[in-house]
Amino acid sequence: MQGKASRVMAVDYGEARMGLALSDELGLLAHPLETVPGADKARAAARIAALVAEKGVTTLLMGLPLRMDGTEGSAVEKVRHFLGRLRPLLPESVEIVEIDERLSTVAAMAKLHEAGRTVKNSRAHIDQAAAMEILQEYLDARPGAMLLPDDEDEAWWENQP
Repeated sequence: MQGKASRVMAVDYGEARMGLALSDELGLLAHPLETVPGADKARAAARIAALVAEKGVTTLLMGLPLRMDGTEGSAVEKVRHFLGRLRPLLPESVEIVEIDERLSTVAAMAKLHEAGRTVKNSRAHIDQAAAMEILQEYLDARPGAMLLPDDEDEAWWENQP
């Protein structure tokens, strides 16, 4: 990152709920932020826009629920329709990035399960966890992202002070 720290927010869109995740100020780690009720789209868009302003977000990731073969369907149309409502509420300087979110919820559920959570006791967090998956994948893929070697890379670890 150059100069001023910027933050990235990810949205895991859903008709009932939208999970939000926010990067740290260094742009290295994704953190859960909030779950926004999705039934009232105008209210949801206003809440997301308020959080973008409050948190100093410079990039907004919008998860696109592509089909498994990579094609777009009616679910993607719903996300883009919501983006059409959200865009005018955001500062022009905020970059909106549409990002493939296939399997983000599955990955989030798996991680929550590994942590001992069940579907029943994870409902309130699953949307935020899915947004975190989308965001962390984006942060890790950026040029200059901090990549740590695997634990199995003993030679690297042995050469560290």
